[in-house]
Amino acid sequence: MKRLPLVASVVAVVAGLILSATLSFGKPEYTKKEKKGCVSCHVTAKSKELNDVGKCYGEKKDLKACVK
Repeated sequence: MKRLPLVASVVAVVAGLILSATLSFGKPEYTKKEKKGCVSCHVTAKSKELNDVGKCYGEKKDLKACVK
């Protein structure tokens, strides 16, 4: 019974990490259209900075034209 607060804290932290991981996806319309995750166009999943593919996609709105 003495470990209950520790176990509850660990469960809360793990649940928070799992829930926040689902928020790291790109805009729904882009991910549905292209069937790709954030890192296809962004430097990292949580970054707003675009890589070369992301810059190209911003101009052409067609991922196939940007991926070689």
